[in-house]
Amino acid sequence: MNISKHIEYTLLKPTTTEREIIDLCYEAIQNDYYGVCINSSYVALARQLLENSPTKVCSVVGFPFGAMSTDAKVFEAKKAIEDGAEEIEMVINLGFLKSKNYVSVLKDISDVKMAIGNTTLKVILEISELNKNEIIKACEICLDANVDFIKTSSGFSKGGATLTATKIIKKTIKDAAKITASGDIEDLETSMKYLEVGVHRIGFNALLNKKTKKARPIS
Repeated sequence: MNISKHIEYTLLKPTTTEREIIDLCYEAIQNDYYGVCINSSYVALARQLLENSPTKVCSVVGFPFGAMSTDAKVFEAKKAIEDGAEEIEMVINLGFLKSKNYVSVLKDISDVKMAIGNTTLKVILEISELNKNEIIKACEICLDANVDFIKTSSGFSKGGATLTATKIIKKTIKDAAKITASGDIEDLETSMKYLEVGVHRIGFNALLNKKTKKARPIS
């Protein structure tokens, strides 16, 4: 099975250079990946590089901690779309969630969703920081905010995707939203396990390609 169209090729390290973004986009085109996921400062460059390609540009906003003001996230999201982003990812406000300030969590997500209209919105839960009940509650809030995707992890916390947490997400949201599994997924075999439990996309760190040949989840 060729799973290229499920792959979100990701490069979000703060020291990412223009050359690395060029390489990222070239490899995404070459391997027919679904899209690239990058910081908002490089959206315009990526859009130019991918102009004649079906590969999508996804930009993160309020990244990686999700603790920025909602207004800041809204501004960054709108600017990213103006620069050519076709999908937006934001990290859920973990502090609000841990405080059980669910109204503020919902407002944070809803304001971004309203600001970007029909543009796809993904919300990163950061599952390594949450217990089962918090994952369920976060998913319920995301559904109330009409998000398009729920993503497991940012890659900047203490752990990435797990099958257990992914199954909890899937059981909670059913088919009301889609799932992106990201973090600690390094090969075809692992990717397939996530797709089998209902994941729609796999976040694949481009840096792994530079370190190990096994880290290419393509048949």
